[in-house]
Amino acid sequence: MRAEDVRRHYATPIGAPAYPPMLPKYIDREYLNIFYRTDPDAVRAVTPEPLEIEDPIVRFEVMKMNEVTGYGPYTEAGQAISVSYQGEPGEYLRAMYLDSFPAAAGGREVGAYPKVLGSPSLYTDHAALVGTLDYGTIRVATATMGYKHHAMDPDDARAQISIPTYMLKFAPDYDASMRACELVRTEITDIEVKQAWTAPARLQLFEHVLAPLADLPVLEIISASHIVTDLTLGPMKPVHDYLEAAMDPAPSDR
Repeated sequence: MRAEDVRRHYATPIGAPAYPPMLPKYIDREYLNIFYRTDPDAVRAVTPEPLEIEDPIVRFEVMKMNEVTGYGPYTEAGQAISVSYQGEPGEYLRAMYLDSFPAAAGGREVGAYPKVLGSPSLYTDHAALVGTLDYGTIRVATATMGYKHHAMDPDDARAQISIPTYMLKFAPDYDASMRACELVRTEITDIEVKQAWTAPARLQLFEHVLAPLADLPVLEIISASHIVTDLTLGPMKPVHDYLEAAMDPAPSDR
């Protein structure tokens, strides 16, 4: 294989890459979102600077990807923490669990999504919308919401899912040092809200050492939403370089 042939590839294994070479388009992406208040000290302990916490609100989400270009259907669940960066409201994606290896590999390698394999599900059961997350064979989250009780303003639904999101990007070097350590920002685009509903909800989180969602305990349910939408994931932009900041001398040393 010639050098120019190598440069035309984007991922391993060559000839059968782990994920497709594209930004996926999501059709009929279905959300169950539960916003809850948690312990302020617990949420600050897992939120990286320079992100700021104004109110200790967490969003537990289960997303059923009914049609995704390049990947096909899959389901995902995770936690997003309400933050602000330089005065702009946003969310910090703490953890994401999904049942698609290609989507997990692409999300981690191309972007900075904190994706690992898990077994989430989203379905209706006896007039309730139910979202669950298992890690291996162990249940770590169960969410229930009344099924389509009240219509939600589409603009409010769009604002919920289009808020800027922040993630940590790590790229280790071959000697185990860090080649890149960045805070990155992205935003969902091309949003078409097809359905949006709200209703009472409940959320249980169960302790697991490798899926520590329960480290952010549920103290109060704030609101819940059930949204169906088409959308596109936007590209990522680094906003803070931790390695560069570490090399910058403190004011007293200058």
